[in-house]
Amino acid sequence: MLNIIGAIISGLIIGGLARYFYPGPVPMGWIATILLGIGGSLVAGLVTSRGGRDFSQAGCLASIVGALVLIFLGRMLHINF
Repeated sequence: MLNIIGAIISGLIIGGLARYFYPGPVPMGWIATILLGIGGSLVAGLVTSRGGRDFSQAGCLASIVGALVLIFLGRMLHINF
């Protein structure tokens, strides 16, 4: 249970920071921000594991960069959050 709460809190922080650092407005709600942060952590974890079998935990900065990439891809594909 604490793992889920920790993922939600870290997702909110990482998603909020990614929205702050992304140039221009990123209109989305709390749940979308949490999912963005969790997704950014997953993307960064996959990239840092370099396609190997071991899925490593990404650092906070890598997770924010992963979330920024997700925002960019969402904008390029015209996905509204």
